[in-house]
Amino acid sequence: MDVRILGGLSVRENGVSITPTAAAPRQLLALLAASADQVVPVAVLMEEIWPSGAPRAARAELQSHILGLRALIAAALTGAAPAPGRLFPGVPRASEGAKGPEGAEGTEGRAAETVLAAQSGGYRLDTGGGSHDVRQFERAAGAGYRAMEAGDLPRAALRLGEALALWRGEPYAGVDAGPRLRAETERLEASRLSVLDQWVEAQLGLGRHVELVPELAVLAARHPADESLHGQFMVALLRSGRADDALEAYRRLCAGLQRDGGREPSARLRRLHRSVLAVRDATLPRVPTQSSGFWLRPRSEPALAGLAGSLV
Repeated sequence: MDVRILGGLSVRENGVSITPTAAAPRQLLALLAASADQVVPVAVLMEEIWPSGAPRAARAELQSHILGLRALIAAALTGAAPAPGRLFPGVPRASEGAKGPEGAEGTEGRAAETVLAAQSGGYRLDTGGGSHDVRQFERAAGAGYRAMEAGDLPRAALRLGEALALWRGEPYAGVDAGPRLRAETERLEASRLSVLDQWVEAQLGLGRHVELVPELAVLAARHPADESLHGQFMVALLRSGRADDALEAYRRLCAGLQRDGGREPSARLRRLHRSVLAVRDATLPRVPTQSSGFWLRPRSEPALAGLAGSLV
């Protein structure tokens, strides 16, 4: 089974999609996929689907969704299309049982009721050793962090970049999220920002500041109150000979922090701001050329580039 979460939900068994289109079973599959190969208690599943309180027939409805997912799994395992007349696409009639319309095992002895198994008061989605993009992301990120700690910047940039490349969009995009999935989405987004932060640090350490500027400009606009990203943006601009642009980035950060609860920049960002001012004051007068909202200085000024490298 191959699971993709870092973007729209995609779960495939035997190369065939088992992701339902109906909202509730899709949400159920998303939560099972988030904890793939682990038992998710029934109470957790019910809280996710009915956060305001489960209705009287909730257990029967949950079982109906489970049977529907198993029917999709059985069809994927055997290569057969689900039979018509379902309660909704992929949900079998009660008389068809949990194995799906064929009631047979699929490839390599896997059967629907073992792929989506009832265990210890809950359900477990068995990936059978297939791929899971969150686990791939976490492995690559871990390798990148270890490389950063060892001072191996080229390897850190490579492995952290591999982790970021697994993201296709927002996690669980297109899935109605309850409390558990919202918390997992927030965790994954925070993890991605942490990896991004370290990837940028590795790239800056490798002297790739000019190449980073366009991407950091987009990221800073997307996260107007993220101090780390704006600080890295300022450093990349400063080392590219663009002190005035770095000052503009700082002003935009201040505005973003004010909108985000009236906060002020941290001491680290204030020190960086003073460094940028020192660089600007030590160089020739500005060249009044404007592009993409930034005041630009020629990047060929050797004195500015050298001073920027010493201050940051």
